[in-house]
Amino acid sequence: MTRIWRDFLAALVSAFRHRPDAVVTEERRRAVQRLAEETIREHRRATDPPD
Repeated sequence: MTRIWRDFLAALVSAFRHRPDAVVTEERRRAVQRLAEETIREHRRATDPPD
């Protein structure tokens, strides 16, 4: 239950905190990069034959 409140408060604070556009753009770029790397790893695991 405390995790829900913590996440709620974090979302509330970040909603009112103004961040420069460059920071938001960089954060999105990193998120997309992580997603791409994870997808590539999953694809390789699925297609590579086991040793």
